[in-house]
Amino acid sequence: MKILQVTPRYPPRTGGVETHVKEISEQLVERGHEVVVHTADLGSEVKGWELRNGVEVHRHPGFSPGGAFHVAPGIVSSVRRSNADVVHAHNYHSLPVFFAALGVADERFVVTTHYHGESASGFRDCLLSLYQPFGKWAIEQADEVIAVSEWERDQLQEDFVVGATVIPNGVDVERFASAEPEVRDRPYLLTVGRLEEYKGVQHVILAMTELEEFDLLVAGSGPYREELERVASEEGVENRVEFLGYVDDERLPELYSGANVYVTLSEFEAYGMTVAEALAAGTPCVVRKSGALVDWASHDGCIGVSAEDRPSVVDAVRTVVDIVPNSSKLPTWDDVTGRVEANYNSV
Repeated sequence: MKILQVTPRYPPRTGGVETHVKEISEQLVERGHEVVVHTADLGSEVKGWELRNGVEVHRHPGFSPGGAFHVAPGIVSSVRRSNADVVHAHNYHSLPVFFAALGVADERFVVTTHYHGESASGFRDCLLSLYQPFGKWAIEQADEVIAVSEWERDQLQEDFVVGATVIPNGVDVERFASAEPEVRDRPYLLTVGRLEEYKGVQHVILAMTELEEFDLLVAGSGPYREELERVASEEGVENRVEFLGYVDDERLPELYSGANVYVTLSEFEAYGMTVAEALAAGTPCVVRKSGALVDWASHDGCIGVSAEDRPSVVDAVRTVVDIVPNSSKLPTWDDVTGRVEANYNSV
């Protein structure tokens, strides 16, 4: 089967959607399929064409207003010329899904929306509102819509009156479960992700004033770092909050494994992949009951907080720290790819 994956970005770019597309693409190649990826992220640091672990990657020139949407109209003609059996487009919040919908003809068209309904800034929210009729039309062209969480499925039904099949993100459980814990002088909490205001790291920093027994490691980069550093300094915890910046794939499992608690207080997520990674490493989690993180709040080894105020976060951390997570129910990428492949074969 020839499968076309259409996505805003692809590794070495990092992110949840990037990881999702990479994992299923490489596993589909291992299952004997021909997989071609078309992206909207051509730049001086990546090649326009390359073969990555058996996956043929074509990167299109484009632009991304406000760092979002990834406008690359060249995807339309590439989809039309592809002679693919399946066109699988990813991420409602970016225009490649719309361009893929414009390009499909008789191919089976599948969309994984990764939908969370909001964005990281007022400017992006304005663009998202303008894009809504085009995005809705693109979803309606799909033979199958896939959501990565039950929360996302319900949100798609509410916002677009579209039914979706839930196929979650996977996790390489063995990779995280077998990691050697990072050794540090003091016990630590961990948070991982792009540093944006909506990710809620500032609330974790505020809680550190009462969690004197822990340090906080912040893995990730982004425009909100300077403000987070200011908050840490203002609260007098700057000596116990360490900003690690970008963390490579080799070190990340060790950080998860060594943490006493993983904390994420993001306002909106379509899934929450970092929570799955932390649980796979055997680390209990505190999550905000917002967006798809609501689904994780009922998972073994997780505690959800309805508010991000200091007492709620402190109590949750001290409650969950002694819980041993059960990683046996976490979906692997092999499980996920099998379900995606079955979806492709259903028509």
